[in-house]
Amino acid sequence: MPGVAATSTTHDFAGVLFDFDGTIIDSTEAIVENWRRIGEEIGIDHEVILQTSHGRRSIDVLKNLDPSRANWEYISAMESKIPSLCKNPAIEIPGARALLEALNNLYTPWAIVTSGTKALLNGWLNVLHLPRPQEVTVAEDVRIGKPDPEGYYKARTRMLQHSGEDDIKDVLVVEDAPAGVKAGKLAGCSVLAVTTTHTVDQLKAAGADWVIPDHRFVEVRRKEGLQGAFTFTFNNIY
Repeated sequence: MPGVAATSTTHDFAGVLFDFDGTIIDSTEAIVENWRRIGEEIGIDHEVILQTSHGRRSIDVLKNLDPSRANWEYISAMESKIPSLCKNPAIEIPGARALLEALNNLYTPWAIVTSGTKALLNGWLNVLHLPRPQEVTVAEDVRIGKPDPEGYYKARTRMLQHSGEDDIKDVLVVEDAPAGVKAGKLAGCSVLAVTTTHTVDQLKAAGADWVIPDHRFVEVRRKEGLQGAFTFTFNNIY
């Protein structure tokens, strides 16, 4: 990973859409254990599954590997077990909790758009006692998962539905995976990427507008003189 550049930039947004796993939490150990268990059941090395599974819905992964399991009843039951698969729970991405709490304190609109199921998201939020978003878009809510923009597009539309003509329309997506970065850009959002699971080059190649190490390098405040707008500063941009 290249050295951190001492650069920063400031932009105004109407709200924020977060990916979840890899962006707010890191559940790598539990995810690996899950795909190891599923791989043993279907006769596929879990390392092969992990090469293409990150940032994608489990139902899309299984459509290619074992279509008989690619249904929401199976997926929801499978993912509901993930938060308890490992002795060590998922860990928070550095600065994530503080950023979410700051957004709540400023009454900044924010939502989660995840490739995980509702059962998986609720499981982790309960285990880690994280701030809860105002809205969520989960795997079951879209026809096609990331990099398709449907999830982010729907969430962006809901976030801006009550905005006025002169209000800021730019919505920030925060991601960790190239598939999610592409989805956010295709949905018409600006994208901030964190280097928690992928390299700077991979995230930039996917189209990220800014890349930083983690959420400790994000500052937010209300924009003076403009209701419904929030000023974000990104520090130590790669």
